[in-house]
Amino acid sequence: MIDWNDAFANGAYINGAADYLEEWPKSAAAFRATQTNATLDRAYGSKPRNLFDLFHPEGPSKGTVIFVHGGYWHQLDKSYWSHLAAGPLVQGWSVAFPGYTLAPEARISEITQEIAAAVTAIAAITTGPLRLTGHSAGGHLVSRMNCTNSRLAPAVQGRIAHTISISGLHDLRPLVETDMNDTLKLDTSEAEAESPALLDAHPDCSITFWVGAAERPEFLRQNRLIAEKWSRAGIKATDVYAADQHHFSVIAPLREPDSPLTRALLS
Repeated sequence: MIDWNDAFANGAYINGAADYLEEWPKSAAAFRATQTNATLDRAYGSKPRNLFDLFHPEGPSKGTVIFVHGGYWHQLDKSYWSHLAAGPLVQGWSVAFPGYTLAPEARISEITQEIAAAVTAIAAITTGPLRLTGHSAGGHLVSRMNCTNSRLAPAVQGRIAHTISISGLHDLRPLVETDMNDTLKLDTSEAEAESPALLDAHPDCSITFWVGAAERPEFLRQNRLIAEKWSRAGIKATDVYAADQHHFSVIAPLREPDSPLTRALLS
């Protein structure tokens, strides 16, 4: 029998995992303190976490990157990740960080709807292409935005030039068997309905499924599963396995304007 709790236990297999959780919000706060061309906590809905931060580069913006945070849908918030805007900003892109209601206050299907509303609101106040990225649960949510039932209007969907799902969760069915599900409240029906690997992608979708090569086997399996499934369906989908990167380190290259991850997102 598979121990599904262990399959998703990232921190238990990362040396110094607690240090990452301590460092992220400090780096993000320090970054925000340096930004003079930013809008913080702009509302896109009526709930307390329906807010986004938007950072602009110097000079005209080439478009907008939208980063959706992880935390297994029930932890963390947008304030942990602001520093990841550094790379795209140097390359001339605006960067937005939406928050969302956490489980158990919201089910995953409701969180999906909130992210669609956030993308729509961000699109309404920006120009140019949109490029989506997200980590872990955020990787799931940006993949969902590329499904045919994403609830994005065609005009917004058409502006999504590329997506990188980083260490995303694309098959939610195993989560039903975890202790985490006491919080997520997933049943089999919702798990299937919210699993991008079981859904149809928008035919014009362009997406990269990116995972650290040193991540837990389940994350590697899920990355390969959706990349192969969507590729066979004719979608422009590729998969990348970043050497020597684990679940917590894999997102750090977004801070660098010329890293392979930043280049892949913006090219």
